[in-house]
Amino acid sequence: MSAVLYHGEPNGASLTVLAALAQSGLDIECRRIDLLAGERHALPGIADSVALDLCIEGEGPVLVINGEAMTESVFLAQYFDEAAGGVGLQPADAYARWEMMMWCRQITERLSPAAALLGNLATSQQAIIAIPAEEFASLTARIVSDDLRQRWQALNDDVVDAAQVADSETKVAAAVERCEKQLADGREWLMSTFSIADLVTCSWLAGMQVLRPGAFAHAPLTTAWLDRTLEQPSVQAALARSTVSEPLRAWAPGPEINRWG
Repeated sequence: MSAVLYHGEPNGASLTVLAALAQSGLDIECRRIDLLAGERHALPGIADSVALDLCIEGEGPVLVINGEAMTESVFLAQYFDEAAGGVGLQPADAYARWEMMMWCRQITERLSPAAALLGNLATSQQAIIAIPAEEFASLTARIVSDDLRQRWQALNDDVVDAAQVADSETKVAAAVERCEKQLADGREWLMSTFSIADLVTCSWLAGMQVLRPGAFAHAPLTTAWLDRTLEQPSVQAALARSTVSEPLRAWAPGPEINRWG
């Protein structure tokens, strides 16, 4: 089987998938790509624009198995867990697994667009603005998704919607509050046992702890849980793949925020 995982710096969706791969123990080649150079939209041998461009995560990782491109961090984490014969990332109980997937959906549909917007405005916008005009036009021409191309263009044009920023901050605070409530019964992990829910939530919240620390000021349980999750061997292995000093500040255009309300 030919398998390659294309990923960005270990933050957001790429952190989720790299950590899940490390947890699985599967032997899959990992190739870091420069998301801010548009490399995700010019992967060798991949012409399926649906797989590459129309996923909701924007510049998320891409797993290529025997020439077939697969995306979406939660689904890729599930794939790794199941391909490895089950390494504990998904509850065995049917209801518990449903509960985990509902939690992940809430995170990917509400928190991840908000975190991506705030992260991009804080850390990657200047790099996108600095791309020469001709190069930027060539880069965005490769992006099939109109929504994603527009997010690139808004960052390049320095278009900042104050209402979107405020809404994103509210959604980050709401995600922290939700975690705090979930952990209030003394459980160690969000679903009681360590799972994909912990990886996904940590992958989007950890960077917000850096950029919006005020959201965590009254969330000691969530802060302690984040520390535990970041210390997990699989997460440490993912972070060790970083080529920058602060991977949690490495952002690329993510999900389209208006879509989720």
